[in-house]
Amino acid sequence: MVATAGERRQSAAVRLNQAEPGPGGSGHDLVVAQDDLGAVGSEAFRLHGRLRKGADIAAAGGDRSGAGSTAQAARELSNHNMTMGAELSTTLSVWDSQVKTVLQMCAHISNHLNYSKKSHARNEEQIKASMRHRDGSTMSVSEISKYVK
Repeated sequence: MVATAGERRQSAAVRLNQAEPGPGGSGHDLVVAQDDLGAVGSEAFRLHGRLRKGADIAAAGGDRSGAGSTAQAARELSNHNMTMGAELSTTLSVWDSQVKTVLQMCAHISNHLNYSKKSHARNEEQIKASMRHRDGSTMSVSEISKYVK
């Protein structure tokens, strides 16, 4: 029997509804501690600072017009009709674009994790406040379990 392309494609398809919990896993999709969020956010912030200073070759060795030494070299090579000047300029442009992209991602990660950490803390306080009686006393576990069912 000859299978059609569609039948072959269907039989080779894989469908994943959910992953099995790993060893010692709780079955939850994602568990992150506040300290983990803070550490990753701090690392992203530090990386942003180091990268901004160390990877900016476009401005390094700048002249009065603001062109860095690499851009100056590319201009000089082009002025002497060397094709390497245009290639160096293209390389500088691509490098600068990619560094800016990485910087944006580091800033985004840092800002997002800081926001998530603050938002989670705010939500936690709201939950704590809502799980109290009107007189301010805490609810018992049996009372809380009524809300979970």
